[in-house]
Amino acid sequence: MSDMITADLVDLDLSADTKEAAARALAERMVAQGRVTDLDGFLADVAAREAQMPTGLDGGIGIPHCRSEHVTEPTLAFGRSANGIDFGAADGPADLIFLIAAPAGADDAHLTILSSLARQLMNTEFTDALRSVGDAAAAAALIRGDEPGESEAPADAGSQGTEAPADADSQDTVASAGAASPAAATVNDDSAAAPEERPFRIVAVTSCPTGIAHTYMAAESLENAGREAGVEVTVETQGSAGFTRLDPAVIAAADAVIFAHDVSVREKDRFAGKPTVDVGVKAGINRPAELIAEVREKAARGEVSSGSAPATPVERAGESGEGYGTKLRKWLMSGVSYMVPFVAAGGLLIALGFAIGGYKVDKAPSVMDHFMWTQADSWAALLFQIGGVAFGFLVPVLAGYIAYGMADRPGLVPGFVGGSIALTINAGFLGGLAAGLIAGGVVIAIQKVNIPAALRGIMPVVVIPLISSAIVGFLMFVVIGKPIAEAQKGMTDWLNSLSGSNAILLGALLGLMMCFDLGGPVNKVAYTFATAGIAVSNPSDSAMKIMAAVMAAGMVPPLAMALATTVRGKLFNQTERENGKAAWVLGASFISEGAIPFAAADPLRVIPASMAGGAITGALSMAFGATLRAPHGGIFVVPLIGNPLLYLVAIAAGVCVTTALVVVLKGMRKQAGAATPSGEGTAAAAAETKQPVAA
Repeated sequence: MSDMITADLVDLDLSADTKEAAARALAERMVAQGRVTDLDGFLADVAAREAQMPTGLDGGIGIPHCRSEHVTEPTLAFGRSANGIDFGAADGPADLIFLIAAPAGADDAHLTILSSLARQLMNTEFTDALRSVGDAAAAAALIRGDEPGESEAPADAGSQGTEAPADADSQDTVASAGAASPAAATVNDDSAAAPEERPFRIVAVTSCPTGIAHTYMAAESLENAGREAGVEVTVETQGSAGFTRLDPAVIAAADAVIFAHDVSVREKDRFAGKPTVDVGVKAGINRPAELIAEVREKAARGEVSSGSAPATPVERAGESGEGYGTKLRKWLMSGVSYMVPFVAAGGLLIALGFAIGGYKVDKAPSVMDHFMWTQADSWAALLFQIGGVAFGFLVPVLAGYIAYGMADRPGLVPGFVGGSIALTINAGFLGGLAAGLIAGGVVIAIQKVNIPAALRGIMPVVVIPLISSAIVGFLMFVVIGKPIAEAQKGMTDWLNSLSGSNAILLGALLGLMMCFDLGGPVNKVAYTFATAGIAVSNPSDSAMKIMAAVMAAGMVPPLAMALATTVRGKLFNQTERENGKAAWVLGASFISEGAIPFAAADPLRVIPASMAGGAITGALSMAFGATLRAPHGGIFVVPLIGNPLLYLVAIAAGVCVTTALVVVLKGMRKQAGAATPSGEGTAAAAAETKQPVAA
């Protein structure tokens, strides 16, 4: 960590009073050192990571972190706050703030920083030393793990700050207890104790959404608690750079299992048949002793996990008390996230086929039988037929990965089978949704059955795929397939019947959804609704109108931010004006996320203004009767749009409305003196006036 933090990257008097302001203050130090090239772009990436899970930890620690294309080299900045900053921890604000940045794709480097730091933060001597250290250079040395003589921290605290070996992250498997202390070594030495006195053995798996900070903190916390309880704990950290599986002999010898995770545990079937505690990753950090006591009680009662694998993360409520509505959204979004690339590839290929070969290209013979290298029509037919094959995967992929989100890998086979049946019986998109949910539920039910030990080895390969596919197939073919197919036909007929004010209202609603969270779940619901309608070889006119309205509305926010920074640049800081230049290209390419840096800095003005412009664009697109066969592409697929001139007018109208609203709202804020333009210096201004930071 020697070159990842220096004194210039340390602020022992951090004055920010919000986590956003703290991240900005520390990120500005990275910019000054040439470690970050785009401040707002980097902060948008930090905010996106924070939205996945708050990065506050018990003990007064905040650890915001991300990978970003705006980072030139792995970097760590540290700030110490006198008043504390809320990072979402249960025990209150954080006074020790660590901002960690790594280049996009630099998994190994990122893991090296985070896992090493995460393990140090579990040691109170290390954090106490950081709270008492007197100058920036000494703090940087302490974090780097320099020799005690090079730091102002006490000798024992300095030694605690020593970085973990480089292979701690690449190997990912952490054996506890044995190497920690002489006492622990004695406990782990079976040869030194009678067989009946061997310690209770636990294997654990930790993982978090990004597979980095919380993953390793939970591992360290469980190991420390195990040492205190005289328990042998061996942890497998399933990080984002992969993981090294625990030795099967270690798993076989274990008395119990702890899963501390917020994403699916990979290869869960290895741990079946043992007492198991399954919790969120923060429980592994905050209450490891309770988890160890709980799993020991289960072992004493003879309570073991049933089936081939314990419950998946989406099946359990989790630490946050998620309801089934939240779980359902996660399951569906899992399927949608895997489906969208097929939609984009297949849809664009089909659209290009039509653009080159005309609207009769769908009647062309198979290119296997007739293909002329020099004829444009043959190439058009080739593109169209490849796109048709890609589109054929949409419903099976949707169903398969909904089931995967519910039941992990065992859900894939029945999910894909159910999705293919949905296509066969013309149940379409609705059938795929139903098939995925049914497949996941069937697999989860099978996994709960108490299976004899002799059969567990063949469960995931033979028994679960066989039984679940048969059940899902029966339900889809015989029981619910026909009603769903009729419902699909009814929805299609309803869309085809939309005209006049009804179609305009639908366009406005879809426009609002596209601009609400700029690429988030609500945006994806509207986008998926539109792409489902054109995911056929011959989509209806209404479906193509909906697709056109959705894409037009999604282009509005970044284009409007680009225009606003051009016409009223003084309302934005220099970095935002630079982001505005990039937003022209992003908006024109139908990448709504181009407006995220502006929305993150000023959400109460940017998001409502974007929604207003998106609603107008969606409504006008429907009113003008614009159609679109391609699911993506922005202005680059204008030749494929029906009524392209009016379509561009609709986009321009929405952009102008959003731009005007943003300029007016920001101008009013500036005149009121509530803050400086676009939030620049907001935290500082608030500190000077003793007022809370304006939204």
